[in-house]
Amino acid sequence: MKFNARSFSSRRVWDLASIYLPVILMGVLALGTWWLVRNAPQPVMPVPEVKPGHEVDYYMKDFSVKNFDAAGRLTSEIQGTYARHFMDNETLEIDQANMRSIRPDGATTVGTANRALTNADASEVQLFGNARVVRQPGKGAANQATMEFRGEFLHAWVNEERVSSNQPVELLRGKDRFTADAMTYNNITQVAELKGRVRGMLVPSK
Repeated sequence: MKFNARSFSSRRVWDLASIYLPVILMGVLALGTWWLVRNAPQPVMPVPEVKPGHEVDYYMKDFSVKNFDAAGRLTSEIQGTYARHFMDNETLEIDQANMRSIRPDGATTVGTANRALTNADASEVQLFGNARVVRQPGKGAANQATMEFRGEFLHAWVNEERVSSNQPVELLRGKDRFTADAMTYNNITQVAELKGRVRGMLVPSK
């Protein structure tokens, strides 16, 4: 019987390979899986929404802002020495405010104060310190007199033609004069509600 050393060595190598190859393959697979896990992109975690605080996002100094309708008619104007815009509630705080609103019938409302706070479209205005609101009637309102409100605080809704105050206020209608601790006035209904200590002086018309 002839013995072939080369054949025996080859068979032994294959036998060893058949034994250890699965182990080697599993090791390679485990190493590859570990590499993939390590280098795979991390899942994007949801970023919580950050709500803006009551912070100023822009300023204006010695400014004048005018609004016009589609026909090019002036509808409102806001002037002041300094203004701060708050991004969270879209309000504008104005120092030495002078505001004017003009309705289609020509009725004009002018408001002045040491400080004013308005919403985005200036339809709601709060006046602080030496507050004054004057409303001039428009065309076809010959029976309406000029209305003037004075106080340390006035709250006006321009589009709804309402003025109110929870502090002492003075109301002038033509030559008539009233004072009260608080007031609400609706120009559409022509009704004024005076509260607290109310005093009035009526001047007879000629």
